[in-house]
Amino acid sequence: MEQMTLFDDRKQTAPLASRLRPATLEEFAGQGHLLGEGKMLRQLIERDQISSMIFWGPPGVGKTTLAGIIASRTNADFINFSAVTSGIKEIKEVMNQAENSRKMGIRTVLFIDEIHRFNKAQQDAFLPFVEKGSIVLIGATTENPSFEVNGALLSRCRVFVLKALEEADLVKVLDRALHSMNGFGPQNVRITERQVAAIAAFANGDARTALNTLEMAVTNGELSAEGILVTDEGLEQCISRKSLLYDKNGEEHYNLISALHKSMRNSDPDAAIYWMCRMLEGGENPLYIARRLIRFASEDIGMADSHGLEVAVAAYQACHFLGMPECDVHLVHAVTYLAMAPKSNALYTACEACKQDVRNLTAWPVPLRLRNAPTKLMKDLEYGKGYEYAHDTEEKLTHMECMPESLSNREYYHPTAQGEEKLIGERLERIKEWKKIHLKKSMT
Repeated sequence: MEQMTLFDDRKQTAPLASRLRPATLEEFAGQGHLLGEGKMLRQLIERDQISSMIFWGPPGVGKTTLAGIIASRTNADFINFSAVTSGIKEIKEVMNQAENSRKMGIRTVLFIDEIHRFNKAQQDAFLPFVEKGSIVLIGATTENPSFEVNGALLSRCRVFVLKALEEADLVKVLDRALHSMNGFGPQNVRITERQVAAIAAFANGDARTALNTLEMAVTNGELSAEGILVTDEGLEQCISRKSLLYDKNGEEHYNLISALHKSMRNSDPDAAIYWMCRMLEGGENPLYIARRLIRFASEDIGMADSHGLEVAVAAYQACHFLGMPECDVHLVHAVTYLAMAPKSNALYTACEACKQDVRNLTAWPVPLRLRNAPTKLMKDLEYGKGYEYAHDTEEKLTHMECMPESLSNREYYHPTAQGEEKLIGERLERIKEWKKIHLKKSMT
């Protein structure tokens, strides 16, 4: 446990990211949805009306920095607490200190970094003190608080979601570092806008990564009488992403994912692997690629090979568990499987056609025969009348119409003859023929 040490002034020997930690809301980059003029969190900070809250977001987006800004503005004791190094004993000591301060009319704001690392018992220890107002709890986490924070504690906290910084925000952070007296202002660093943009793209929304990369690039720059020159070759060694240096407007991101998608659709595993690896080497988040594979599995393969969706989801989970660089082979596994699987877009076309009807046609009520009737009133209103229970028949089929009457002949799903979908199409035809025959019998 320590008080305020996280936010003390830094010496010039400290890392660049520490020296340039914003001290005011005006210096803070990004999070306009929370800290823009008139936004809730900004007003709470400016009015010193902080209540218990949790900052949830990826690394390097300003969670700890926001806590520091609150510390500098609040009229309360501010205690920094680490979930990594603290246990129940330390928690009880802090809580007793906060309770004594409350009795003297002094608020205590307790900042807990990486709150998701606390177990249930540790989190429970905070709950009574949050409830009676002994502490105002500010937690920071990179994990979904719905899963990592106790429900009782979470219900007493506002959750503010911090987003990965936009590249434009990161460029501003880097420009500030280059011109600030606490940064490289006195050293006359010569670096191009293109190189700064490359660092911002490589950082992937993380300000700390951007500043650390800039610091490494400047440290390894060429010294001259005019200052320090950052070269492309030196920067490439720092970020190991040569392609990013030549991506000026982000278009390449969309070009590469398009090339990957279309190569898989064209059953070309070699091209698909190449474009996927290009994306990884360019700094793309592997989870983004995995999400696109999941979409592809249903949009372009669908019922032709339903195992494709299982493989894609498994690849996403593997990427989540392992991260880079280990998860690259899992993505290659999924990309190859999806490229070689039989292709069908029947599910996609069915979905799009149905969405058009839902959006453009009358929202017809559910037929009475399909409605449940849990009450006598509903039964009296003929809810469920005419319902036919398929399991009561030998074929497990009935000729009951499940569509609204006006859409009784509408068909959305048209199976192809590809892979397993050929068998599914044949079964669907047999079902339709059976229903036609038995419907005629029921009418005679």
